[in-house]
Amino acid sequence: MDLADLNRKIMNIKSNPRHQALRKKDAKADPFEQFVIWFNEALQFEPYPANAMVLATVDEKGEPDARVVLLKELESHCFIFYTNYESKKAKQLSKHNAAALNFYWPHTARQVRIRGKVKKVERSKSESYFATRPRETQLGAQAWIQSTVLANREELNTKFNEAEKKFSGRVIPCPDYWGGYALVPFEYEFFQSRDWRAHDRLLYILENQRWKIMRLAP
Repeated sequence: MDLADLNRKIMNIKSNPRHQALRKKDAKADPFEQFVIWFNEALQFEPYPANAMVLATVDEKGEPDARVVLLKELESHCFIFYTNYESKKAKQLSKHNAAALNFYWPHTARQVRIRGKVKKVERSKSESYFATRPRETQLGAQAWIQSTVLANREELNTKFNEAEKKFSGRVIPCPDYWGGYALVPFEYEFFQSRDWRAHDRLLYILENQRWKIMRLAP
């Protein structure tokens, strides 16, 4: 496999930074408030789902793992997402509840990195959210245990069809193995791309229940 041509293309990728500044004096003292401002702007300008975020965890060997999930709700300093509690990420979180989120919004040339501790949301909250999901998605949650090995695509379809027959004409309940998590941050970093890679980076760290803010070198 010759990667020379592909590597040349990678070298020729040029960033298109925005010139908007991120000044410490203008930033909110509370990083959650700053996040809400940027998130609203991402909702306005991004053509792709602004709520897509990378969730990073560690496995039992301490090795990193990451995947894209969707932010489904915000509470004050709580970032809520939903998943199958039998999934790999859920099993990792049950052993080590520290995790990180990364939001990347290319059209505003911004990135937000968040580190924190993860906890399960109340069962009633998971059930309420599950009830709002499309019926096909609810059936999928009943039919499949995430990350289990399948023989082929037909097995996937068969399990879905079985769930469809089982719950025909019935309300589909939220499975016990499905629900939400809330990441509670102890650190935020806001990154604003600038010309010549002289990027703006503001780091917020929670110390003694107060947020300390500092500027970082690019």
